[in-house]
Amino acid sequence: MSGWLVIAGLGPGDPELITPEVQHALDAATDVVGYGPYVARVAKRDGLRLHPSDNRVEIDRSRHALEMTAEGRRVVVVSSGDPGVFAMAAAVFEAVEAGPTDWRTLDIRVAPGITAMLAAAARVGAPLGHDFCAINLSDNLKPWSLIERRLRLAVEADFAMAFYNPRSKARPEGFGKALALLKEICATDRLIVFAQAVSTPDEDIRVVPLVQATAEMADMRTMVLVGASNTRLIPRDGAPIVYTPRSVGA
Repeated sequence: MSGWLVIAGLGPGDPELITPEVQHALDAATDVVGYGPYVARVAKRDGLRLHPSDNRVEIDRSRHALEMTAEGRRVVVVSSGDPGVFAMAAAVFEAVEAGPTDWRTLDIRVAPGITAMLAAAARVGAPLGHDFCAINLSDNLKPWSLIERRLRLAVEADFAMAFYNPRSKARPEGFGKALALLKEICATDRLIVFAQAVSTPDEDIRVVPLVQATAEMADMRTMVLVGASNTRLIPRDGAPIVYTPRSVGA
């Protein structure tokens, strides 16, 4: 049996947003590896082994997946959203680089998924319609000083911004510091989108000006989108439309 490894994104939550490519890989897999809540989204079936693990063991998880692939198993490593955006693809390749030379000859593919910032943006319109950047606010793997520097530079460049991992119970102060920084250097009417649990039954979307934004509006299931200086809001019955014009000065 010839083994392969697919690093797959399960999308933001709704099963309808899993791509056909990812579903085909899951249907053909002998083993699924990933963080427990993500593995739990994969349907059980005969012949499929599920290998859930805790958070913050990405490299151990990657090595396990590579070892099984080398044994000839068909392995899918799952992430939420897209595996290449603050997720498992980079961890797997770190393990490949540091591991046995023969791991570099394995059949390894990345199957993209719909990442949270795109699902959140689609819910409100097109806030990422011009230049934008994505910033992970977690300081687990990088110092806060680097996050702050990148925030300041992103504001200086007038990017729209997507914030991943804004606020957790273990480090609730991070998003508050980011919000304080934005209020210091941005106009008070800068639009902020709080998109919680997008595409799930718990979905909640709020659009507020920066002056009304508070740290408590975000948690680890929330994608925070910060508009550029020219991002606009179109009022209408029901949810407003938020978009960033395609042309600067428009």
